[in-house]
Amino acid sequence: MRLTLEGQSSFEDGRTRGTVLTDDDGRFAFSNVSPGTFHLEVTFQGFAGQNTSGIIRSGEACTVQQIALTVATATTELTVIPSRVEVAEDQIKDEEKQRVLGVFPNFYVTYVRDAAPLTSKQKFELAWKSTVDPVNFAVTGAIAGFQQAQNDFAGYGQGADGYAKRYGASFGDSVTSTFIGGAVLPSLLKQDPRYFYKGGGSARSRVLYALVNAVICKGDNGRWQPNYSSILGNLAAGGIANLYYPAKDRNGMGLTLETTVIGIGATAATNLLQEFVILRLTPSASNHQLTKAQSVIAKMSSLLVHEGD
Repeated sequence: MRLTLEGQSSFEDGRTRGTVLTDDDGRFAFSNVSPGTFHLEVTFQGFAGQNTSGIIRSGEACTVQQIALTVATATTELTVIPSRVEVAEDQIKDEEKQRVLGVFPNFYVTYVRDAAPLTSKQKFELAWKSTVDPVNFAVTGAIAGFQQAQNDFAGYGQGADGYAKRYGASFGDSVTSTFIGGAVLPSLLKQDPRYFYKGGGSARSRVLYALVNAVICKGDNGRWQPNYSSILGNLAAGGIANLYYPAKDRNGMGLTLETTVIGIGATAATNLLQEFVILRLTPSASNHQLTKAQSVIAKMSSLLVHEGD
């Protein structure tokens, strides 16, 4: 244990400061101290320092009271940085809460400008949850009903049998388009299947951004690139559709190209709605998702943890 004594009148040998170490029993002594006030500082590694003061009068020996040191509080600084997979998983959970008017799923848009890239597993999980969402089944049923009322794909016939075939074909279009264009190809080509909301800038720049995003996308490396996943996905979906549509409605390459062009146009129209309308109709996104970047930054900040030894 180290003790440092400072005297107002200094030591008799001219020093104003003296330091001693205690013996094995914790005892100590300063000699040749001049009369006057003094300040004693006691320090020991791993313990909080103690200070005491007093007055030494001429011709007397001063005995200080017993000094007890307390264990010092240790401060450890930890930097917590979540992995990209954890950040992406957290963001996906919020995206899966996004519903237009609180009903219709709006999973494939992120309002975090620098959203973490998705892993292949996450891309397939997002496609699966979008496909089996109850609202998707209801919408598919409405589409099949409209087609039957218009007698589209007349080869399917009418009645319950015709409706079931139209329902199956419409659902097949949804499944192949979602999984091939939103999971399989994005995984192979390392592309992000989501629409990245712009939100800022002039209306003209936002319109152009929305339209162009029908044919470009953000790669898992964060760079913009041609949206091969969506384009090839539409082509694949159109080609597969030839397997189950009525023979007279199968136009081979013509149907495939038509389906692809319609798919690109529908994506562009949806992007415009995403950029200017849908956010206002998606309560969970308006109230929570726009602040997600701040919460991610907070998670990545340093945390001070105080532990008592």
